[in-house]
Amino acid sequence: MAKKHRQKPDNLLAQNKKAGHDYNILDTYEAGVALTGTEIKSVRDGKINLRDGFARIRNNEAWLENVHISPYKEGNLFNVDPMRNRKLLLHKKEIRKLGQLTARQGVTLVPLRMYLKHGYAKVLIGVAEGKHNYDKRETLKRKDQEREVQRALKARY
Repeated sequence: MAKKHRQKPDNLLAQNKKAGHDYNILDTYEAGVALTGTEIKSVRDGKINLRDGFARIRNNEAWLENVHISPYKEGNLFNVDPMRNRKLLLHKKEIRKLGQLTARQGVTLVPLRMYLKHGYAKVLIGVAEGKHNYDKRETLKRKDQEREVQRALKARY
């Protein structure tokens, strides 16, 4: 099982909060992202939207799709399509394993967060399984109960 990645909040560029609500995250992988010069400038400004994004394995390569990176305002001629597919940089073994995992029905790859690590843009990819509506309601109910318990403990002490 892959290690859980914890990042400092100041390195965090974008986060997909809806992924935790819509999916059960089974495992996580850290991947680099192949970006152009103006894209990395825009990413460093935090102009990225991971909400509808997903990853796909095609021809033994991992691709990040449907992620919107806004054009860099001073990039004019050198800006590329904001919705273009971007290659994920992973080891061959990881790509093969992810391909096997996503071959199962109901399993997909979802970008959870994008951050900077040693000056490079990295994306945390989650192997995810879709939740049913009743699972979502149960998760919300459990969170509310935990919040009530924490309030009671805080008021007590």
